[in-house]
Amino acid sequence: MDAGAQEKVARRAALRNEYWRTMTNPHNHLRGESGGVFDTGLARFQAMRVSHFEHFKPTGRSFKIGLFTVVIPIFVYAKLMKHERDQREHQYRTGQVAYADRRFKFI
Repeated sequence: MDAGAQEKVARRAALRNEYWRTMTNPHNHLRGESGGVFDTGLARFQAMRVSHFEHFKPTGRSFKIGLFTVVIPIFVYAKLMKHERDQREHQYRTGQVAYADRRFKFI
């Protein structure tokens, strides 16, 4: 193993030992701790998620992503639904479908 890998293994071992020492300490309740370990990485991640929109800058790429994943699929689905309902309504009104065979008779 090279020196960098050995340092990484040593760091992980130290963090693991600190975690187990903190989690298995039976006297944590005396200090007002609930037995959990404060994870700084998780705290930074949650803070980043909360403040994401404060630092968001719209770009062409983000506009395209929003357009192609939200706006266009909703519009296409609405057009398909409208077309299908218009066709069904036309069939009902021209007598191509018997009343007994209609869906949604009571609406």
